[in-house]
Amino acid sequence: MTRLWRFLGWLLLAGGVLVVLLIAPVAYVETTCRGTQHPDPYEALLPASQHRPESRTLMTYPEWHIVHAYDDYGRVLKQGDPHDFAYLRSIAGFWTSLCALTETAAAHGGVDAGTKQMVYVIGTSFTLELALKAAYEETLGRVTTWLRGNQRAATDTLSADQAAAYANFLQQTPWYKWDFEADAAALRDATGADTLRDQERQLALGLEYGAKAAYARVIAAAVAQSGGDALHLHMVVRDIPAAQLAALPGVTVEDERPEGIVIRTPRYRALTELLIEMAEAGASFVEIAGNDDIMLTALSPEATYPDALHSFARQGTDDYRHLIMVKVPELAARLRMLTAQGLRVEHVHDY
Repeated sequence: MTRLWRFLGWLLLAGGVLVVLLIAPVAYVETTCRGTQHPDPYEALLPASQHRPESRTLMTYPEWHIVHAYDDYGRVLKQGDPHDFAYLRSIAGFWTSLCALTETAAAHGGVDAGTKQMVYVIGTSFTLELALKAAYEETLGRVTTWLRGNQRAATDTLSADQAAAYANFLQQTPWYKWDFEADAAALRDATGADTLRDQERQLALGLEYGAKAAYARVIAAAVAQSGGDALHLHMVVRDIPAAQLAALPGVTVEDERPEGIVIRTPRYRALTELLIEMAEAGASFVEIAGNDDIMLTALSPEATYPDALHSFARQGTDDYRHLIMVKVPELAARLRMLTAQGLRVEHVHDY
């Protein structure tokens, strides 16, 4: 009985330490990362029903940081093994970027309680997931890799392909729509998967995929009840013919005004591709979703960029990601300039 109580005591202590570690980054952002309010009055052209809070351009990044982390993970697995991925650096990148974004958001209306709660929840979940994955891959996972030798097992190659496909999927589609059960089945049925490493991958990743599939069903049900986020937004564009805009995929021309042409576009990754295409065609952006500021991320071989809000190295490659805030009327020129400077525009963060 004494041993049981001792075990329970250690279990409670470990649980308490874990809770503190998960809450600590949230407390840090809440208490330390405070910006200064700078009123910047702007009279929107679009009606209020087509507006989205301007600070959301900043607060969409934390979700994309997770998308980028999976992309980094997929690249690392192409040449290496799971223990080669810097899990703790990826976790730190989430919270340090959130700190910089929270400070900047103060000048753009601040972060509403609902968005803040959502960001903290996904950040805590991301931290827990990567911490658990690091604990496993740096111990048992590393041991089976060492026993395997330099020759990759069949499930190593398959899981690397799955990671890359998942990262690509996340560019436009919510994570909970991914078929984790199909990945688990593919691992179980992998041809030539008969080594100790294969068996370990099938068990470990099978459990991971099963847990994610169950969690995905919960999230999908919750989204079905509350309704998902809007898939389109409106903007005002000029210096490009309406017919040329209407020919772009997913674009609907809704009105022509003295200030510019009002169009409806898809959001997420598709929007980034459209904005780049319109900018290259000579278009100028007047207003997006009722806002005159927007953030983008760009990649370069340089560790810093002059007016970046935050910069950090990516994994699995030798370049750096820069978070850059820009006025909407200057967006098209900035997109063209970044390309001329040798940077690659990664994503324009809508609201």
